[in-house]
Amino acid sequence: MPADVIPLARRDAPPPSLEPMLGLTAQGMNAVNSVILERMQSEIPLIPALAGHLISGGGKRLRPMLTLAGAELVGYNGTRHHKLATAVEFIHTATLLHDDVVDGSDLRRGKAAANIIFGNPASILVGDFLFSRAFELMVEDGSLKVLKILSGASAVIAEGEVDQLTAQRKIDTSEEHYLQIIRAKTAALFAAAARVAAVVAECSEEQEQALDEYGRNLGVAFQLVDDAIDYDSDAAAMGKDRGDDFREGKMTLPVILAYARGGEEERAFWRAAIGGHRSSDADLDHAISLIGRHGAVADTRARARHFAQRAIDALAIFPDGRARRAMAQAAEFAVARGY
Repeated sequence: MPADVIPLARRDAPPPSLEPMLGLTAQGMNAVNSVILERMQSEIPLIPALAGHLISGGGKRLRPMLTLAGAELVGYNGTRHHKLATAVEFIHTATLLHDDVVDGSDLRRGKAAANIIFGNPASILVGDFLFSRAFELMVEDGSLKVLKILSGASAVIAEGEVDQLTAQRKIDTSEEHYLQIIRAKTAALFAAAARVAAVVAECSEEQEQALDEYGRNLGVAFQLVDDAIDYDSDAAAMGKDRGDDFREGKMTLPVILAYARGGEEERAFWRAAIGGHRSSDADLDHAISLIGRHGAVADTRARARHFAQRAIDALAIFPDGRARRAMAQAAEFAVARGY
């Protein structure tokens, strides 16, 4: 029987919301939060203080929710996924702590970044602590397949971050290379978070792959929108400094498209800006105007919608129901959000 095609919401439909996903996973997230609180503790007071600063600082918790929602989708009734969702959140939090040090970020989720309050060395070491806790949780689960999926994703994330670092301030970064970076640094964990739900439920390889594809495409869409937001939202909505990507010389898709579509004068500006020689507020305003002139943010969001649709289509092998609808709407929300 051919799979159903699940369309994105109509343009005249109510704005997509994460509320169905939050409702679906609320009970499971309570259990996950209990594990988080237990496993972030240490006899060294700085560790829970620094970890708690970031973990309690908001955020959508979308990655652990994917593990919980995936378990609901496949009808899993056990509790193994609670520790695995915690491992996913610890991996993500550790990468954020390290990223903020690498990027020299001042804000994270609208608050002072941990490295600003506690310093770079402490942020790196507590990130290492959370990685270690994540691996303890994976080992406790006892599944070599789960361990392979999540440890493999951790390695790919690190590769993606290094790849992004080496591409920084390189104006000739291609769209293909950019997509390669975000598939590694963002989408790999989304894919792993969703896939392990099928593993603990002992689903078929086809169902595992479907959840992997859902998470992977959702992760790409999510990162594309994040990169668009850096050029079309204010700092209060974003929870980080506006124009961070611009000042750090990151070649994200809005810049790649604007550079490709601009004349020589515009390209000269982009070469100087990405090279670190044009980074004032006025330069950022000029960059935003060029990106707007060439429709680069709109086209970045259009590409995000393409990947969101692929994520939704991957769910078509599963029966219709509350979980599938919530996960489909989460993909719609990922591309419609402004923060």
